[in-house]
Amino acid sequence: MSCGRCAPWCSPRSRQPCGLGWLTSPAEPAATWPGSPESVLWGGPRATGLLRITTAALSLPPTDLRPLDILAEVVPPRDSSPSGGLRMIQAQGARGFHLSAVDSPRLLSFPASRIFLHCDLFPEEFSIVVTLKVFNLPPKKNEYVFTVVEEASDTLLVGLRYSSDKLHFLFLSQELSGSWQTRVTFQDVPLTDNQWHTLVLAVSEGSFSLTVDCSVPTDVMVDTPFPMSLTMKGSRFFIGSRRRKKGTFTGLLRQLVLLPGSDATSQMCPSRNSRLAVLSIPSVLRDLTGRPEDERPHYPYEADMKVTLGPRPQCSRTEDARFWFDVSRRGLYLCVGNEWISMIEAKVKLDYVEEYQSLSTPSETLGIEVFTIPHVGLLAAAANRQASSTIYKWVDGKFVSYQILATHQAQAWKYFTIGKKVFLAVANLEPKDKGQQELSVIYKWSPRKLKFVTYQRIVTHSARDWEAFEIAGESFLAVANHRQGDNHNIDSVIYKWNPRSGQFEANQTLATSGAYDWEFFTVGPYSFLAVANTFNGTSTKVFSHMYVWLLGSFQLFQSFLTFGAADWEVFHIGERLFLAVANSHSYDSEARVQNNSYTINSVIYELNVTAQMFVKFQDIPTYSALDWEFFSVGEDYFLVVANSFDGESFSVNSIIYRWQGYEGFVAVHHLPTFGCRDWEAFNTTTGSYLMYSSAKEPLSRVLRLKMS
Repeated sequence: MSCGRCAPWCSPRSRQPCGLGWLTSPAEPAATWPGSPESVLWGGPRATGLLRITTAALSLPPTDLRPLDILAEVVPPRDSSPSGGLRMIQAQGARGFHLSAVDSPRLLSFPASRIFLHCDLFPEEFSIVVTLKVFNLPPKKNEYVFTVVEEASDTLLVGLRYSSDKLHFLFLSQELSGSWQTRVTFQDVPLTDNQWHTLVLAVSEGSFSLTVDCSVPTDVMVDTPFPMSLTMKGSRFFIGSRRRKKGTFTGLLRQLVLLPGSDATSQMCPSRNSRLAVLSIPSVLRDLTGRPEDERPHYPYEADMKVTLGPRPQCSRTEDARFWFDVSRRGLYLCVGNEWISMIEAKVKLDYVEEYQSLSTPSETLGIEVFTIPHVGLLAAAANRQASSTIYKWVDGKFVSYQILATHQAQAWKYFTIGKKVFLAVANLEPKDKGQQELSVIYKWSPRKLKFVTYQRIVTHSARDWEAFEIAGESFLAVANHRQGDNHNIDSVIYKWNPRSGQFEANQTLATSGAYDWEFFTVGPYSFLAVANTFNGTSTKVFSHMYVWLLGSFQLFQSFLTFGAADWEVFHIGERLFLAVANSHSYDSEARVQNNSYTINSVIYELNVTAQMFVKFQDIPTYSALDWEFFSVGEDYFLVVANSFDGESFSVNSIIYRWQGYEGFVAVHHLPTFGCRDWEAFNTTTGSYLMYSSAKEPLSRVLRLKMS
């Protein structure tokens, strides 16, 4: 069957109850064509009459063509079994579909012949209407809204995709010698802001127009017009993909409509809510329990109750009968007496990890400290190598620069509080000027200025880490002094807070060898402090020590043979207590046979209460490990290691291990990192995240934990 350029019948059928054609006629195109080229008879099984279309009518623009709801084609009827590829989610007062068929794109597809019933040509002039809610995307990532793919050759015929700030319309032009894929790009399209947006893409000959949220349209003229005769024979629509896993749509989709013959903007705009302007949406998405956010919310059932979000709040008589929603565990709890009682708790699982934000830093970052200041928000302090370090604030789902502080090869930050006072201590590796004394700095939060201000300077020696802790109501701060000149065997110092002077004062010194990290923890009434010793001047094979607080000072409790130990991480799983050490390097300058290895086991120890000591629980192969971070998702427990160097390259996978009970920790996710130095896990009201810093490039990354 051949079709003229502007023939209105040469088009898909609309999904109307009576199977009507695109024309507003009570008839469906007849299955056969009359012999005369001058006229076409329209009729159908339910037709009550015939409509004669003459060639005179064919020259008129097809202004009365009906919209095709492409999204509705993959939505199962209400009385059928649910689709395995769609999940309905309500956000900001509107419902949309999350496309969950990542591994099986064919679940969300259908043959083009289902809608191109009597003619297999794509209309030359048309509009595509999309309402979607897009989450943050990495700068170079693209996701598909829909595609039409020729099945035999896997050729993309028509498609719509977007990146972090662009929208791309793709089509196959067959007007040139052979076939040629054309891409029309709209720049600076603000989609990835986690808000609903409605797009109208209108195509007419060589003109392409994009209207976002009923605003002023953006026009793009290209040399290659949309083809007059793009055949849909043997092709298939894919919703949210290009027939493969890469580029799968991860946001919410509410509307996807093809309107042949006209610009849909005039039918949709102006709109009371331009972000949710409607041409045609699946019926299941029309039933709202509330109204859009720009209107006064109204719900069929209302209740006066308070739900607290964020970290676990206090539960006492004053909070009695209040609710708390734990975002990380997706659980709802009720305060009864002095205890939070679980009302609803979802069993969430970690599915995968995706890059969420690339954070450019002034220089390489040696450490990260993520913390929350009440009534201020979530912040992250980056220890940058050069002469300043940056504090970032979580704003609208991303970290943005908040404050810059002068530092000198900063190695680590430590956030802590004393009463209502909020402090942030930085460990500086070098002095401000060559030949001067090295000073690390304690900053205090100013509620008036809403910034950190210098509070106290402390003499340190190539400081690598601070650890803050409290024992019997008294506050302490321990610094890990790494070396003094070329001497790594020096004292590290524990400072004690003097409430009268409002200053930290030296309280105790402990001999260390290239100290890199302190870790404080308690077991019942006992307080412990472990130091990670890295180098004694000749070898990385040194003992790292654990101390216990007895009679007003720390006394040696246990020693561990370590190899360039860079970090201790203590964590609980149920009633069991574990301690993981990150071994970074095996080197001994005095050994007869040199063993300069960065591929080395790091060790997890477990407390044996009967033996009153830590015993080896598990060896884990690592590559110059510099940090461990423990976190949980639902009822699962995880450890992520910062692998930094394999002896040849800084491009090494850092690995997430999951607790498997008697099997110990088992690798489940391999994360590409470059010179990875530090990991931090944190939660917000929008989800759970990991953040890592690089000691080899001025870039830190935030990863989002995707859960089911």
